[in-house]
Amino acid sequence: MSHDRMEGDSRPVLVVEDSDDDFDTVVEAATRARVCNRLIRAADAEMARSLLAREAAGSFSFMLLDYNLPGLDGLAFLEIVRRDPVLAVLPAVIYTTSVNPLDRDAFLRAGANAFHLKSVQHADSLRTLESIFDHWLTRAAPAPGGPRA
Repeated sequence: MSHDRMEGDSRPVLVVEDSDDDFDTVVEAATRARVCNRLIRAADAEMARSLLAREAAGSFSFMLLDYNLPGLDGLAFLEIVRRDPVLAVLPAVIYTTSVNPLDRDAFLRAGANAFHLKSVQHADSLRTLESIFDHWLTRAAPAPGGPRA
């Protein structure tokens, strides 16, 4: 995961996560992955809704969304986001402990761009999050003499 970050998306990442421990793991993974993007945390769906209402469309590179949130859960929040024509373009990456395939299917039907499981093993969580950041924030620099996108 040592892609050159000079050609990546520099917009902040919206992290909708109520758990302090899980958010700390997100921050640790971002640091390990050499992510320079700001991580903006919303501890629940209402806070995320408020942040999205204040920001211009396209202000975030993507949203990392937990399922089990206090109040409105991640699935209900994603459905609201997808119904809003301005916010519908925001990529939504689900990061949850739910291993239920019905939950995965429901998120994908609701418009999630990706669905990842949180691991109880810290090292596995870090690897998963690093791969999420790598996929959504960076493009590998082209080889010398190679094509440029």
